[in-house]
Amino acid sequence: MSGSSAGPTAAGAAWHDPVPLDPRSAPLPRYGTGSLADLLPTVAAGLGVPGLSAGMELAPADRVCVFLIDGLGWELLRAHPAEAPFLHSLLSTSMNGTGTPMTAGFPSTTATSLASVGTGLPPGAHGLPGYTVADPATGALMNQLRWRPWTDPHAWQPYPTVFQLADAAGIATCQVSAPDFQHTPLTKIALSGGTFHGRLSGEERMDLAADRLGAADRSLVYTYYSEVDGKGHRFGVDSEEWRGQLMYVDLLAQRLAEQLPPRSALYVTADHGMIDIPFDPESRIDFDEDWELRAGVALLGGEARARHVYAVPGAASDVLAVWREVLGEQMWVAGRDEAIEAGWFGPPGEGVDDRVYARIGDVVAAARDDVAIVATETEPNESTMVGLHGSMTPVEQLVPLLEVRS
Repeated sequence: MSGSSAGPTAAGAAWHDPVPLDPRSAPLPRYGTGSLADLLPTVAAGLGVPGLSAGMELAPADRVCVFLIDGLGWELLRAHPAEAPFLHSLLSTSMNGTGTPMTAGFPSTTATSLASVGTGLPPGAHGLPGYTVADPATGALMNQLRWRPWTDPHAWQPYPTVFQLADAAGIATCQVSAPDFQHTPLTKIALSGGTFHGRLSGEERMDLAADRLGAADRSLVYTYYSEVDGKGHRFGVDSEEWRGQLMYVDLLAQRLAEQLPPRSALYVTADHGMIDIPFDPESRIDFDEDWELRAGVALLGGEARARHVYAVPGAASDVLAVWREVLGEQMWVAGRDEAIEAGWFGPPGEGVDDRVYARIGDVVAAARDDVAIVATETEPNESTMVGLHGSMTPVEQLVPLLEVRS
């Protein structure tokens, strides 16, 4: 034996004994007080919509516009003052002038967050707890963003939206977005209510949103821009393409703010942030090539930073043990009941709706470190994305609630 080698006792060290992350240590969404699900109920209550209560401290306004920028997390905005001077100047207004962020919810992904915004409910109630989840009726994965395979939208998410409640209460309610979104199932179950106005360009959307905001004494307008997220997925948030989109959306927000009619409040928020994950085997663990992680797994749902793992019958405890052993230092790994009780999908201890329970994985894994569980064979498109999101880390979970009043 070489004299330069030293065993653990010779060096005075001990063998490394991995200690899995405690699922209860994950930085939880602030359901009930400061999550995306609390925004519209607070706004609508201030507009006088009955049956809704304010979970957040926001001053009422007669006219309210919510501008949601897909993918523009709090940490990303804070890090780019030069590219977004207008939005960056509003950071101190966030959360009623406290200069603090909101939380998106778990997982921090578009389908889940938009459903939380529109229904005013956490994922454990509205029932869209991930990018892809198992449909208990068919046993197949359901993509909740693209709505494939087809299932009845209103059976999947039966609750009324806040927009529908506001419209029924006599509030002039509308959505201004890309025309392609008008008839999607996600729009129907998460954002429907009032009228839909489709406009192709961002400038047209801002101008029309301001016009509709001033068209009635009490109004609620929602508008949306997607390409900050799109460029982040394709090129990463450390790219010229992403920074160009940030510069553009900053101009859009300023354009809208400068046209606010009297007695208006504009809230600028996001559905999640984003993180770039390197393309190396240590950072991107390929489920399709990893026999340990595949053992006992019937379906892999969710997305690379927030996985729902569905076990074959009788294997859930073994799958949990293996995933925790292999990934537990890099990801919060929990059993279904453990994640629900801890407050991942709603306030701690409140449970989830019965129809939602089996949509959640037998095992749920949320990334803490710069790591992703990709699936290069079964998810080839998603596996090529540079920027990812879904977990509870600050860069993914924290979103702004910037405010402009007239």
